[in-house]
Amino acid sequence: MSEQTSIPADPELDPRASYATDQSVIRRLAGLLHATAGTKTTYAPATGQPIAELPISGVPDVRAAVRSARKAQRAWKGTALADRAAILLRYHDLVLDHRHELSDLVQRESGKARKQAFEEIAHVAMTARYYGRKATELLSPQRKLGMFPVLTRAEQRFVPKGLVGIISPWNYPLSMAVSDGIPAVLAGNTVVHKPDSQTPLSALRAVELLYEAGLPRDVWQVVNGEGSVVGSEIIQNVDYVCFTGSTKTGRIVAKQAGDRLIGCSLELGGKNPMLVLRDADVQRAAEGAVRACFASAGQLCVSMERLYVADQVYDAFVAAFVGRVKRMRVSAGTGWDVDMGSLISQAQLETVSRHVDDAVAKGAKVLAGGKARADLGALFYEPTVLEGVTPEMECFDAETFGPVVSLYRFADESEAIQRANEGEYGLNASVWTRDTRRGRIVAAQLIAGTVNVNEGYAATFGSVDTPMGGMRSSGLGRRQGVEGIRRYVDPQAIATQRLLPIAASHGVSDEAYAELMTTALRVLKKLGRA
Repeated sequence: MSEQTSIPADPELDPRASYATDQSVIRRLAGLLHATAGTKTTYAPATGQPIAELPISGVPDVRAAVRSARKAQRAWKGTALADRAAILLRYHDLVLDHRHELSDLVQRESGKARKQAFEEIAHVAMTARYYGRKATELLSPQRKLGMFPVLTRAEQRFVPKGLVGIISPWNYPLSMAVSDGIPAVLAGNTVVHKPDSQTPLSALRAVELLYEAGLPRDVWQVVNGEGSVVGSEIIQNVDYVCFTGSTKTGRIVAKQAGDRLIGCSLELGGKNPMLVLRDADVQRAAEGAVRACFASAGQLCVSMERLYVADQVYDAFVAAFVGRVKRMRVSAGTGWDVDMGSLISQAQLETVSRHVDDAVAKGAKVLAGGKARADLGALFYEPTVLEGVTPEMECFDAETFGPVVSLYRFADESEAIQRANEGEYGLNASVWTRDTRRGRIVAAQLIAGTVNVNEGYAATFGSVDTPMGGMRSSGLGRRQGVEGIRRYVDPQAIATQRLLPIAASHGVSDEAYAELMTTALRVLKKLGRA
């Protein structure tokens, strides 16, 4: 079953990895941390080799970062919006200019293939450019309808929350580290940020480039450590928290935020479905499914884990898809010729192995992959395609978060939609059809925060003017678009009344005033006023 191509390569020998292994670079990045509570060694998942011994933050470090950020916010919120936006536009260029070294860091820390590392760089640049260009439109005061024409002037302003806590994950250590914070600082907030302790260097270099673009150092503070200590302390001291991670941990974050009556946005887990309709281009759908299922070794919240394929094209699709999966190039190498890298940790490997072994033991058939690849490295697992997965199998409805996908045949589209909507999650979905209008109709019936037609996840992920987030147990709130920045501000209404008060006056009785108001309201309705 294991026909995937192996590329024996040692990333230590690849000159492009030199930036990620340069100890002077690592020491410089470590110096950006608020951290005095000891050290922890991080390891490259693809090779098992140590990356760095980095300082760890404790509660006093978080509190120091909070004090510094709160002090900085008083001046930062008074900085002209145009000046804040200009920093983001400079940042866009810096991220692209330093794309090679950023890719080195992302690959070294996460084990992913270079093509997926570049996705993160492109997403950060697009996010910075979008908010930099849209700043005035999204944050300038807006005129609103007053209670009475001419007499009442109403406007809405956007007041920054103050201090935002960002807790970012290991699976997209660059993009998720800064893409949520970019609109936060643009809106006039300061940030205290905890990247995942397995992948802090990618985040630190991304923040360092923000400093180079002109962001004051105290506006964005970084701490490093375990979520149970550092993450919890952040939540206890900020005015809003943004978290990306598992649904289990997201519930804890939501409870802690709720106890303090502060807002939060949470992008959490998913068991994402892909529907291949009867008129789909089979070859295009099969190629797209490989990317949708196995990008970043399936360790992507929006990746596909369930494929529902119409009877009419099932056999042709399975042949095309499985053939492509078997030809995937799996390696620890850092070159562009690698399709998939390693998992992040032993815990992830154990979950993937357990899900596949459980499914096979209960009757599922392995069409491709199906086992760990210790010959490539301790944390490699083959891209795996299962058929015949049933509800009693763990991988049927539990998120695997690895390179495993299950195939299901369906007879009609209503059945496929119903099955796709089963379960507790609602993060991402995908529909494949030659009739894109019909694809959008099907997409609108799926319970998911994002739905891609003839793509797996990149169309919505890259369309940063649209919101991205989950329904049901897949999260709260949205990143990207207007929703992605408005979560970091409190809307404030200011209304100015002219000439007449909104009350009985000039000798008019309260009863007569009520009659006048009744007449005025009827007239306003006839005039078509909201």
